[in-house]
Amino acid sequence: MTTIWRSTLTLLGATTLTFGMAHAQGPELSAPPAIEGEVLADHGSHTLRMGIGLSETSPQFLSSQYFGEILAQRTDGRITVNVFPNSQLGDDVQMMEMLQTGTLDMTYPSSSATTGYVQALSVFDLPFLLPSREAAIAVMQSDAAQNMLDAFEGTGLKALTFSENGYRQLSNSARPVATPDDVAGLNVRGLSVRTMQNPVHLAIWEALGANPTPMAFGELFSALEQGVVDGQENPWSTILTSNFNEVQDYGTETRHVYTPFIMMLSERTWNRMAPEYQTLVLEAARQSAEYEIQLSAEYDDWSREQLEARGMQITRLDDEQLAAFQEAVQPVYTQWAPRIGEDLIAEIQQIVADHTSQ
Repeated sequence: MTTIWRSTLTLLGATTLTFGMAHAQGPELSAPPAIEGEVLADHGSHTLRMGIGLSETSPQFLSSQYFGEILAQRTDGRITVNVFPNSQLGDDVQMMEMLQTGTLDMTYPSSSATTGYVQALSVFDLPFLLPSREAAIAVMQSDAAQNMLDAFEGTGLKALTFSENGYRQLSNSARPVATPDDVAGLNVRGLSVRTMQNPVHLAIWEALGANPTPMAFGELFSALEQGVVDGQENPWSTILTSNFNEVQDYGTETRHVYTPFIMMLSERTWNRMAPEYQTLVLEAARQSAEYEIQLSAEYDDWSREQLEARGMQITRLDDEQLAAFQEAVQPVYTQWAPRIGEDLIAEIQQIVADHTSQ
């Protein structure tokens, strides 16, 4: 099997990176690996504008900076990357459209926002498909995953590599949620849960009895603050770095979906680069993706602890409660398996089973 990249997920020596948060010192995070390799020949200069959805304290931002540092060092400054965080340039869908027109060079969307281009990527949105981070990494390193990246050819988007968005968790401003009935209770009370603009995510929350409301990420904090929506679902690190705890009192560790990020380059930008630069960009993307996964793993548990320390009441589901959620969302598989591809789902499930049995 050809792997996309090898993820060691090992601590990078004793050197750590610490960054501050708005209300507390951040975790000690592994420093980026040393940049190795010779400086390439001069193939011209490129300044790449990269838009991302998350904040300057996120693993996505820190690894994107590392990506830029690799390119700058290996080209003696001829390739530079300017990263624009916090959805400054638009949401995931808008930034992908900008890549297609060539008005933006790079973006880093969740796979859930890309399914309009490659339907197979909806497999990552299926609930409870990937039971562990290690299993998810095995899937992202598979030939099946590489085929999904290759399927962007001709769309105006060059998909470089997968990294980790992470396990999505539920938060809300109404009450603790421990069962699907609690989620349905939110709907009875007229409350809604923001989802990504993704039909499988909508189907999940409809199956759980919620009132899902698709919305761009950049609009979410103000929507929560104003009561336009009362709940949302994102990884703990995103909830923390976006300060959603300021407007959400309750969290539930559902781990209902694991989604990757996909680092993308505009095909127009890609085609302007010399082949040697293209090879370097792909190599740097994979190296920074490995680093992003490591940061995300280090950051996830710390984020949950910080959310609790800042007053969020987090419910951890036991096996029986988790099984109830899994049973409730089975109609999503019935609805979506024929569209996504039953053979692909079976292939992913086999990768997970093989990894779990090792």
